[in-house]
Amino acid sequence: MYRYNAMDSRFVRERVEEFRSQTKRRINGELSEDHFRPLRLMNGLYLQRHAYMLRVAIPYGLLNSAQVRTMGLIAERYDRGFGHVTTRQNIQFNWLKLEDVPDILGHLCDVEMHAIQTSGNCVRNISCDPRAGVAHDELLDVRPYVELMRQYSSLHPEFMYLPRKFKLAFSGSVEDRAATQIHDIGVLAVEREGKIGWRVYVGGGLGRTPRIGKVIAEFLPLDQIISYSEAILRVYNLHGRRDNKYKARIKILVGDLGIDEFRRQVDAEWALMPEGERSLDMGRIAEIAEQFDDIVYDADAAADTSAADRAKTDPAFAHWLEHNVAPHKQAGYHVVYLSLKHQGRPPGDVATHQFYAIADLCDRYNQGYCATTYQQNMLFQYIKGADLGAVYDALSAQGLAEANINTVQDIICCPGLDYCNLANATSIPVAKTIHDRFADLAECYDLGPVEIKMSGCINACGHHHTGHIGILGIDKRGEEYYQIALGGTAGTTDDRPAAVARVLGAAVPKAQVVGVMETIFETFKTQREGSETFLDTVERVGITPFQEAIYGE
Repeated sequence: MYRYNAMDSRFVRERVEEFRSQTKRRINGELSEDHFRPLRLMNGLYLQRHAYMLRVAIPYGLLNSAQVRTMGLIAERYDRGFGHVTTRQNIQFNWLKLEDVPDILGHLCDVEMHAIQTSGNCVRNISCDPRAGVAHDELLDVRPYVELMRQYSSLHPEFMYLPRKFKLAFSGSVEDRAATQIHDIGVLAVEREGKIGWRVYVGGGLGRTPRIGKVIAEFLPLDQIISYSEAILRVYNLHGRRDNKYKARIKILVGDLGIDEFRRQVDAEWALMPEGERSLDMGRIAEIAEQFDDIVYDADAAADTSAADRAKTDPAFAHWLEHNVAPHKQAGYHVVYLSLKHQGRPPGDVATHQFYAIADLCDRYNQGYCATTYQQNMLFQYIKGADLGAVYDALSAQGLAEANINTVQDIICCPGLDYCNLANATSIPVAKTIHDRFADLAECYDLGPVEIKMSGCINACGHHHTGHIGILGIDKRGEEYYQIALGGTAGTTDDRPAAVARVLGAAVPKAQVVGVMETIFETFKTQREGSETFLDTVERVGITPFQEAIYGE
């Protein structure tokens, strides 16, 4: 992973001390909240319903063991014993005291981390496929390009005060595991006539006006992605709405202009750049790639059969292998998902003892690393087949081996009204009731892969628009209601592009959500054909059978 140089370390340390001074002035009353607000937001600090929340940047979701231990220290010393993995692969701490935040930022700096640009109208944390570098279906390891984009966009003076926040995602595999089509800019590696290039999407986004990104470049040369993205940002910065925050995202500009006119303006802006500045120095990419190349593989790992042997007599372990273990590009190695969706805890939460345990397992079995995912889970990237049994046992002891990845239990959920000032309804309690109702994994396996995504308001931090089942909390005269939608997807392959879920009908009271889920799944069982997945069936039959079952229409 990228390591700080002397300039990086000095800059981040100076930023911490600047914020320490600003915090003292706020506590002493020398700064009003109105004056302090932009200063704290520049450092990823939000004031929520009950306390301050700090959003820690996790570039492309990659963490080393020292950083994971620091997450545990922060959770233990300054929070209420947990941190929260977000849908941007960041980690949030929700119960902080203002006077402690400079010290927390100091701890982050000690392990080459910060919270800069995790809020505000700037380029936010850049996300990517958490299996980048190890995926069996990978065309290109995108991490060096993401890192260079991170360096380019950090504190860029032209793009620090955009019309609205700006999000990028990269994916380098046949299966898009980074949801590139629902980002302001989505970058997907594609192959054409034996060459690898970029398909670039623009204008995706969820929230109040969900939009699927449009293709602005079908096949962009690898070395031109930074300059082309800069041209996109320039056009957005020049013409994006600043008079109405609800119409300020780039998706609105792309929609108003149309993709053809937007592309014309981007190409015109791009043409203004000197030709020699449009292409990357690929030597720089090679230098960055070397920082991701410290993994040592065991050539004899493929010969081990211990996991397969154990699976024959241990059904729970066999289910875990099937649902939580993914293929690796290196023979004898595996990607292992750590489920953060266990009964009794909010989706995405990691307890202090779990942070420490994960760090120890990183060092012992995973060459010192792990990653966060936008589905609010974590994963190990370098697990040998011979270690799968030991890793499973260790994760089980920590409540991290629930074999529920991509099942009904694997719910994406925003913090909702329990924490967020913007929320209209709670999300976490509803997610818990759904998890409790479908606690039987045998039933979940029978239903097959299902993505349930829930948000407590229209801002869609829980990505409800792209859920196979999307749940949106709304307020009706002071009571919590939930709107249910079906058929959304963030997009996985060219054969299954992203789609916005379709609303079934009137919102239902909180107490009826689980009953609606039961009805949806009973209807699915009667409608599915053969080995169809839930999404297959919804795409084939539409939402009418589900509407009739729920509303009797």
